Amino acid sequence: MNAKRSITTSFIAVISGVFFLANGISYLNIAPIYPHLQEQLELFREASYTLGGPVHGVAAGEYWRLFTVALTHANLIHLLLNMLAFYQIGTPLENFFGKAKYLALFFISLLSASLLSVYSGTANSVAVGASGAIYGLFGAMLVVGKRLGADLKNMLLIIGLNFAATFSIPGIDWRAHVGGFIGGAVVAYFLMFSKRT
Repeated sequence: MNAKRSITTSFIAVISGVFFLANGISYLNIAPIYPHLQEQLELFREASYTLGGPVHGVAAGEYWRLFTVALTHANLIHLLLNMLAFYQIGTPLENFFGKAKYLALFFISLLSASLLSVYSGTANSVAVGASGAIYGLFGAMLVVGKRLGADLKNMLLIIGLNFAATFSIPGIDWRAHVGGFIGGAVVAYFLMFSKRT
């Protein structure tokens, strides 16, 4: 096993692979291999796929959705934008914290994003994407930069623009972004404290 393998790029490969398995590649007329895969992975509290059919969602015990939502994306542009942001911000954080702490940061950010999304939104509101976890990485980067005494102007501008898009573009799950950001900042704060002791 290669100890130097990047968790960030491995996650990007898995997330992208799941997207293409579930959606295919429309402009190349390649059909999805598992066309209903995304339905089993996306995040929602409680809904039925068919009228009067069985209830699905987190409220029905499908707790894996709190994490597998990161494997789903609305379309190719959504996937590409998220994976670009993930690579750019995840790589330096992975290098800074190390693999184990970085994994904790990513998954706790994802969980906090999903929990706020699913329990503060409407029951059948569907969320997709890894952006909740990515906003957690934004929160972590802000904490790390502040603790290291970095100039935060550019970082604050990027985060501000992303939040402006979150609240101005219809259909974006702002709850997941806020939840992820808070979760990532809190985890990073404790990780930074542990690095000093």
